[in-house]
Amino acid sequence: MLSGAALPAWANPPAVSLRPVLRPASVPKLSAPDVGKLIQSEGLGGKVSFAVADAGTGSLLEGHNADTGQPPASVTKALTALYALEYLGPAHRFNTSVVATGTVENGVLKGDLVLRGGGDPTLDTNALAELARQLKAAGVREVKGRFSVWGGALPRIDRIDNLQPEPAGYNPSVSGLSLNYNRVHFEWKRGAKGYQISMDARSNKYRPEVSVARMKIANRNLPVYTYKQANGVDHWTVAKSALGQGGARWLPVRQPEIYAGQVFQTMARAHGIVLKTPVLQTSAPRGTIVATVKSAPLRDILKGMLKYSTNLTAEMVGMAASQARGANVTSLKASAAAMNAWAGEALGMQHAALVDHSGLGERSRMRADELVRVLGAAASHQGLKPILKEVLLRGRNGKIDKAHPLKVRAKTGTLHFVSGLAGYVTAQDGTELAFAIFVADTGARDRLIGPDRERPKGARTWNRKAKNLQQKLLERWGIVYGS
Repeated sequence: MLSGAALPAWANPPAVSLRPVLRPASVPKLSAPDVGKLIQSEGLGGKVSFAVADAGTGSLLEGHNADTGQPPASVTKALTALYALEYLGPAHRFNTSVVATGTVENGVLKGDLVLRGGGDPTLDTNALAELARQLKAAGVREVKGRFSVWGGALPRIDRIDNLQPEPAGYNPSVSGLSLNYNRVHFEWKRGAKGYQISMDARSNKYRPEVSVARMKIANRNLPVYTYKQANGVDHWTVAKSALGQGGARWLPVRQPEIYAGQVFQTMARAHGIVLKTPVLQTSAPRGTIVATVKSAPLRDILKGMLKYSTNLTAEMVGMAASQARGANVTSLKASAAAMNAWAGEALGMQHAALVDHSGLGERSRMRADELVRVLGAAASHQGLKPILKEVLLRGRNGKIDKAHPLKVRAKTGTLHFVSGLAGYVTAQDGTELAFAIFVADTGARDRLIGPDRERPKGARTWNRKAKNLQQKLLERWGIVYGS
């Protein structure tokens, strides 16, 4: 359990930059670049905030605008991981089950069958195939009643963030029954008679087609995609001029429970079990569990979340943790408020102001000094560092250098005109530092409108410069604080 007692004692960290205290003088240490000059050299618009601390003692070594709240982007997921570990535990597993509400006689279920979601963010098509196999092994050959789907283990959220582009696969709906990260695979290929298109729930073993999401090709140039929902179906169109010879992309699903139901229906049919068209059930099902699959342990799920920065995973485990905390979770904002309260109470992050668990919402704010305080704590060091992703730095030639003397385990965070990096860096001599860097041009983000939000002009260059600055800061700290 994390607690305030485990945190290093900082009394009112200074609001201005701290002058680093150099260790015994040497030529390399004295040649460390000045912070102001580093920031100026990249020519970034917006604001730079950072804090760095000794990872062994938690002592603050250096800061710049460290007490300024900045958009953390996906760095938020590091805090979400600690939150989930606190309230669910590293060994927690999520269950997805099939429930029979009647009796089975001679292979016939005289009642309803319900696919019951348990909040598993990693549920995939392979798992539904396993549930179908277990259903057959349980002796079910026919279902007389309805086939229902239930996702009420978590609140139903239409999309993580309302400001994201409509076709963004990283911004799907959220439900307690979520499949394939609530994304559908759209694929197209030009043939002699025009385009062949498919919408499926593919995995490495199966490619079941679905009808809950449909695509039409439109003879236009822009917009590339349009979306509307009608009669419980996601209707997409795509501009013909954008397709070329062929390709594929994942699109967000807005009917997650029915999506999972259709795929399970297909998997059951492969075992000779014919189910009726899935219908949404609002009340928790009661009956006999005839099939169940468990997720991997939470620690493994969080490691994957931090590596691939999966937004849906962050939101689902975050809401599950809030429920375990006893919060009334009605929305992502309400769940994030519960995490903010915990961060203030247990971690000393009095100014944490997050609007979700993934960092996708641009109104979230986090302070570098408060986050570094948490990263420097023994509990965070033991629980978080081992599951953070290794971040490879670049050499003088601009290419990834696996032999770079600095070793970094951290969480990155990227939105247009927002870049964050926080975690641990080990210098060549073995000195370990905890750090948090936030760079943001909120004015540039506020000017993004409509289609500009998908590929805004100048965003790629700005983010590249921000990442360059982050590496230069890490290299400076390696020089200054390495013994």
